[in-house]
Amino acid sequence: MREITAVHDGWQLTPVRLAAGAPGWPTTAAPVPATVPGCVHTDLLAAGLLEDPYLDSNEQTQHWIGDSDWRYTTRLALVASPADRTEIVFDGLDTVAEVSLNGRLLARTRNMHRGHRIDLTGQSPGEHELSVVFRAARDHALAVRDQVGERPNVYDEPFQYIRKMACNFGWDWGPTLLTAGIWKDVRLERWSLARLGRVRPQVTVDQGTGEVLVLVDLERAGDGDEDLLVSARIGDVSTTVTVPAGELSARVRLSVPDVELWWPHDMGAQPLYDLAVRLADRDGEALDEWSRRVGFRTVEVRTTRDEHGTPFTSVVNGTEIFVRGVNWIPDDCFPSRITPDRLRARARQAVEANVNLLRVWGGGMYESDDFYSVCDELGILVWQDFLFACSAYPEEAPLWDEVAAEAEENVVRLMPHPSLVLWCGNNENIWGHEDWGWKEELGGRTWGRGYYTDLLPGIVAELDATRVYWPGSPYSGSEHIHPNDPAHGATHIWTVWNELDYAEYRAYAPRFVAEFGFQGPPNWSTLTRAVHDDPLLPDSAGVLAHQKADDGNGKLARGMASHLPEPRDTDDWHYLTQLNQARAVTFGLEHFRSLAPLCRGAIVWQLNDCWPVTSWAAIDGDGGRKPLWYAMRRAYAARLLTVQPRPGGLAVVAVNDGRDPWAGRVRLQRLSFDGTVLAEDSADASVAPGATVTLDLPADLVACGERTSEVLVAAFGTERALWFFAEDRELDLPCAAFSVAAAQRQDGVELTVTATGPVRGLVVQADRLDPEAEADDQVIDLLPGEARVVRIATDVPADDPRWVVAPVLRTVNDIVRAPRRQRAQGEPAAAATRDDPLAGPRPA
Repeated sequence: MREITAVHDGWQLTPVRLAAGAPGWPTTAAPVPATVPGCVHTDLLAAGLLEDPYLDSNEQTQHWIGDSDWRYTTRLALVASPADRTEIVFDGLDTVAEVSLNGRLLARTRNMHRGHRIDLTGQSPGEHELSVVFRAARDHALAVRDQVGERPNVYDEPFQYIRKMACNFGWDWGPTLLTAGIWKDVRLERWSLARLGRVRPQVTVDQGTGEVLVLVDLERAGDGDEDLLVSARIGDVSTTVTVPAGELSARVRLSVPDVELWWPHDMGAQPLYDLAVRLADRDGEALDEWSRRVGFRTVEVRTTRDEHGTPFTSVVNGTEIFVRGVNWIPDDCFPSRITPDRLRARARQAVEANVNLLRVWGGGMYESDDFYSVCDELGILVWQDFLFACSAYPEEAPLWDEVAAEAEENVVRLMPHPSLVLWCGNNENIWGHEDWGWKEELGGRTWGRGYYTDLLPGIVAELDATRVYWPGSPYSGSEHIHPNDPAHGATHIWTVWNELDYAEYRAYAPRFVAEFGFQGPPNWSTLTRAVHDDPLLPDSAGVLAHQKADDGNGKLARGMASHLPEPRDTDDWHYLTQLNQARAVTFGLEHFRSLAPLCRGAIVWQLNDCWPVTSWAAIDGDGGRKPLWYAMRRAYAARLLTVQPRPGGLAVVAVNDGRDPWAGRVRLQRLSFDGTVLAEDSADASVAPGATVTLDLPADLVACGERTSEVLVAAFGTERALWFFAEDRELDLPCAAFSVAAAQRQDGVELTVTATGPVRGLVVQADRLDPEAEADDQVIDLLPGEARVVRIATDVPADDPRWVVAPVLRTVNDIVRAPRRQRAQGEPAAAATRDDPLAGPRPA
């Protein structure tokens, strides 16, 4: 039987070469205790030798770490053993590494995204010094660039020349933290006769019978002149085959009757089956074992051309679905800190926001097995990019072989997971080659096309033909059609954030949106934990250090200028930019969903953050749900009611992604802001599962008399949609439009907000009082006479008067009205203070 011993203890870290900018730390200093898995940054943090790079502007002074060389060492005990083979296995080395035993070089590696198995057979028993030296990643990348020739890149960093997590080099939401270290498990393996190499279960289902073809590759020790037995089992179904002497592969087929189908969480259950594979000698004595959980489902993406272009329609178990997705980035810059519990928390946050798909973005990493396992359990589909992003990638040696090795390893590793439904060749590189001036810069040099159209689809077809492969995102489905044509395939919409008002989302009629989004700052407690500027301003040094987007604050300001009042101070800025992010993404999602079945999916950029930063994320770097998360939860609900402009006027659109029919009476009213009914109508509607129904509204119903003080209300069952005829900044919103009552409950505080007039954008920033507190609802609009209960899990008592006043409890009302009053009195807007009775709601 194979013997496995973890090699995680006793590691020490020492610098080999310190780059310019390093503090006065001699290379002769005592070693630092090292944690494996881990990296240099986390070891220096644990030793008290490094300030937290996530705080203030610390990151900007720590780039020397990634430009230095480092050595990890430990004592490795080898014992006399009857095993035929002894190997040290590194599941992940980040990135340019030299592995030595007692000073003798055993291996050089240069790929973060694959494992390495090194033969130690024949080494004498006793203690040995195991050493791993990590050379500076940027230096290696620049050397490869000099060898293969320069290629264009969106960023001024050479990440395309090294197989390392690209976002380590910095991104428009991430810091430049070039990691190095033993970032995955290390183990010593001893085995005899043979071991299981690659195990590839190809799982399909046909008319209720699950079919599993288990493809096994073996590694033999010695001359391999003995028959072996390979068996596979699911429940009571098992099969054993003989592998003749000298053979290195086996095929074991299982037919499992009456299997339960695995579904996305909003469509059904997620039954998982234990699959066990066993390798034995000819007498049946176990040599090696392998086990995973698998699920039975079918998946396809329909892309047959139609009269509108090229669809991109996901089909699970024969049922077409609307993808309600979010993009996923690494959840921490230091992957060893991403625990299974943390991944489960993020996945639950996605499910609770009605998300049914995570797209693992190509500038990060292939995630841990824990990530895909929790997606299996919770019913989240996974779109997995191969790791290429925003750059022209050389195809020459030494990169081609490294890409092939990492792709093969990760396809094999991930193929048991039923949640994984699609492999995508790259992020934005085909688009970049077409539109970003790359052709002229390249001058005929390779740029990655061979990976996306030859190598990667070939690997997927050979190793896991049950999965969908798509060459890129965006991609139209044909090299003869522009890769980001919204009418074809999967598109990215970034002109809105970069150049246009978010109302321009309605100018698009895409078949599938794989990326779009809008920025907002992190929650207040996250921002103030990470940034200690005094005064704290939108453009103070620490805040700007956590804003990585080009002209990010300028785009935030321009993005809300047409919609919301101008902020008077930092509190207003924080609330309004978060609110505008939620409004912009909701605007896009409701539009895209209203176009179904023409449009069959949207993937918001992005779910999560890797550190505390102003970004496009719905979950901030401390794991807090921003207002965007709550807005997305509503916009992604299985049943959506929305008012949308159509060529003939306004229409109500009912979208039913649920499993049951949605039928009843749609009730329509136009109200004045004092609650008076100005016009009303109703109509019967029936929306089948997976369908969309559009009801054109009568002209007299939408014939608004006072655009700044009227609202259209549509109600269908428990769903409601509002249409305001003017932007918030123009509305005649009353300031004292509601009362608030705070009550103590066993698990926290309950706020009851009762509207006496229209209330826009109610947000309870509970984390301002308790960083761990979280409200159960946000971004709430109320009409006169309505009440809403907001529950907050917290230890702060209900009688704390701050619960019911700004800046904890915010609405657009308290900002819209104050500047008008000031102008009427001849006061400058900047003179408003939190003591002004018009600056926020008062206690009930």
